[in-house]
Amino acid sequence: MDKFVIKGKTKLKGEVEISGAKNAAVAILPATLLINGITTLDNVPNISDVKIICDILNELGAKVTWTSEHSLTVDARNLNCTNAPLDKTSKFRASYYLIGSLLGRCGGAQVGLPGGCNLGSRPIDQHIKGFEALGAVVDVSQGKITAKAKKLTGTPIYFDVVSVGATINLILASVLAKGTTILDNVAKEPHIVDVANFLNAAGADIRGAGTDTIKINGVKSLRESCNYSVVPDQIETGTFMLAAVASKGDILIKNCIPEHMDSLTAKILEMGATVEDLGDSLRVSCNKRPRSANIKTLPYPGFPTDLQPQMGVALSVASGTSIINESIWESRFQYTNELNKMGAKITAQGKTAIFEGVESLKGAPIYATDLRAGAALLIAGIIANGTTELYNIHYIDRGYEHIEDKFRSLGANIQRITEE
Repeated sequence: MDKFVIKGKTKLKGEVEISGAKNAAVAILPATLLINGITTLDNVPNISDVKIICDILNELGAKVTWTSEHSLTVDARNLNCTNAPLDKTSKFRASYYLIGSLLGRCGGAQVGLPGGCNLGSRPIDQHIKGFEALGAVVDVSQGKITAKAKKLTGTPIYFDVVSVGATINLILASVLAKGTTILDNVAKEPHIVDVANFLNAAGADIRGAGTDTIKINGVKSLRESCNYSVVPDQIETGTFMLAAVASKGDILIKNCIPEHMDSLTAKILEMGATVEDLGDSLRVSCNKRPRSANIKTLPYPGFPTDLQPQMGVALSVASGTSIINESIWESRFQYTNELNKMGAKITAQGKTAIFEGVESLKGAPIYATDLRAGAALLIAGIIANGTTELYNIHYIDRGYEHIEDKFRSLGANIQRITEE
């Protein structure tokens, strides 16, 4: 089992390049199964979740070939199986996108109930409701989801709650359905727009991604080849923006989309730091202790729940008292127990946490509780006095590529150590 050993206290300075978006890549890769041909993808993040999806695609009869560290091809012409391996699909959340793509292409799918980080209840009822509205029969039993359809027919579908996963899954299932599907009350995250842009590049007819309503006119087939580059990672961008604030540093963040970061930028400015928009990069600097701020997580374009733990680290050392209201996941504050081991003063109850800012954190043995908490605790170790040992870093590897190398390039003292 690997761990990070981090020696603080570091002001991060320099420049860093953002990788392709994890949340887009793990949806676009299943979407390639809708193409009876060859897809070439660039700017693919080389992370463990992506590697698992590639393994699954190979087991389904597609052929995935890495042509460089961040580029691959998927040849889905010989797709021969709709039963995804249960041991692999149960390891992470995005495996459920295989249902939408296999249902759309083959009329059937069997996928293990999704795993991933334990952030509380993450129901898939909106996915099932949508598949059934399109004409599928769905069964959930014995740890797996089975969906079958003789044909899928477009129809209006209204989501009772805004769901990123259900929005993407129903786009995937509707692309080759007969007629028109209208999805209402959908999620608007950048990676949803990226999935729609990819499918449109392949010959789909999807309109309105990024708004409240998405219209999908079903097509008979997609093109036999498609080249596409994955959008830069919004959450990795925000992670480094907040690392600059928390460490009182100065970071130039390259290959990002500044407009995706508007809700975070507004809060960083409120905290007294500086953000410069340089077109395809951002420079974030903070030459003094950040000020307190109040945060409420919301679906995009609101403040992202996936940046809440990283913001929590910055607020733990800010002047004054801050409050975070977490409106998406009820178990997202598990990381605050670890920060308190480092001398933070955080009281978390239910979906609210109160941060009484302290002057500095102190190094301690701490444990990542999920992917984004892991990144947040890594930042905590970088800004803390003394040495921090961070365990359970396999969570971090799920969504951040070479994160220790990127932080080392900014001056951090991090070692990855393998223990028996």
